[in-house]
Amino acid sequence: MPLTYALGQFVADLSPNRLPEEAMRIARLGFIDCIGTMIVGRSEPCAQILKSVLAPGLGPATLYFSGERSPGPEAGWINGTAAHALDYDDVALRGHPSTVLVPAILAEAEVLGSSGQDMIVAYVAGYETWAELVRRDVPMYHQKGWHPTGIFGAVGAAAACAKLRKLDAARTATAIALGASQSAGIMANFGTMTKPFHAGKAAHSGIMAARLAEAGFTANTDALEHPQGFLSAVSPQGNPDRTGDGRLGEDWAIIRHGLSIKKYPACYGTHRAIDGMLDLLAEHPVKPEDVSKVSVHFGSFTSKVLRNRQPDTGLAAKFSMEFVMASGIIARRVSLAELTDPFVQRKDVQDMMRRVERDLTDETDPANPGSAPFEQVRIELASGQMIEGPKVTRARGHAERPLTEEQLHDKFVDCLTAGGSAIPAEVLFGRLQAMQSVNARELTAMH
Repeated sequence: MPLTYALGQFVADLSPNRLPEEAMRIARLGFIDCIGTMIVGRSEPCAQILKSVLAPGLGPATLYFSGERSPGPEAGWINGTAAHALDYDDVALRGHPSTVLVPAILAEAEVLGSSGQDMIVAYVAGYETWAELVRRDVPMYHQKGWHPTGIFGAVGAAAACAKLRKLDAARTATAIALGASQSAGIMANFGTMTKPFHAGKAAHSGIMAARLAEAGFTANTDALEHPQGFLSAVSPQGNPDRTGDGRLGEDWAIIRHGLSIKKYPACYGTHRAIDGMLDLLAEHPVKPEDVSKVSVHFGSFTSKVLRNRQPDTGLAAKFSMEFVMASGIIARRVSLAELTDPFVQRKDVQDMMRRVERDLTDETDPANPGSAPFEQVRIELASGQMIEGPKVTRARGHAERPLTEEQLHDKFVDCLTAGGSAIPAEVLFGRLQAMQSVNARELTAMH
């Protein structure tokens, strides 16, 4: 069966009784983490400017759990941008799936009055669709300059919203094809407001794709696999697997890959090195003034993503290995408090960044294309002594090294506190843990 239609059939047929419990647990995790980062990101300039320019009228969907109302498409767009604004949201499938899927699903579920169970099924539908596209092309899309969150996100969100709207296979395939034509996002805009815009726009595109398909809008149901289709167009090397329908519904990608939850509000490419630095400092609590040089061993490809060597804004610092090392040494942490313009611009931080050197390798981890097998931090002291941190293969919070329930809860509470949430963190966390028995409108209720 052709791929686009096969995905449409898979999504249309997906039902709660087909989902493994582990798949539903991971979907709930995606909602919890994304909603926390959405609430803390809502006051960021990118989210506020976008809301001001879109000027959405009143509607049935909620803007970042604040009580403000909006039409569904604009809510998905604004909420998705807010959720990715701080680069604190989860990671999987070479991008950030929840920051696209959750805002799109929340917005449409409020419009439709969908159940929590419907929302979970829609999330899995979007995740599996996204994963099927990633599976078909081994090279990293970043190599061609694509931001995978925007590229795959529009297609995954279209599948998720088609599931919420209970479209049949043909119209779901049409929605997926419409999503493919709205895929966008380039790496050149990393470190600016445009990176989170990619996520929000993908959520909006998915909502509109499903609505248009339901209304009878047409698209070709071979849009993914056609020689001039999505896979060929975005492929880094031009040779994706365009044949067959894979093992949809047999080998659950959401269980195999899971979600990696971020401990630090910075590009995920910095996280292993941050862990290594903090572990090193825990064993050797050196003072900043004693540090002569820092050497970070990591991958050449990751180095391209971390393009900013001497950033002067909080946004740019999220994509700087030099900054996170300086923050670790000076503040002994890399948190929301450090990823701000005033902290980044401090003289001692700027000076420390100049002491950081990149020790790059072309070796890659077979399980994580684009990443080095490990990352390691070394510090040379003014005395000439060299101290060395551990070789870190998986960051804390990685799907293979998950956060504890307590750590996940603490991150959620910290995000809601920093974001000034009107809904008590414990109340909202409880609702999300019990999503299967709470409908969308109950989930976002202010009381």
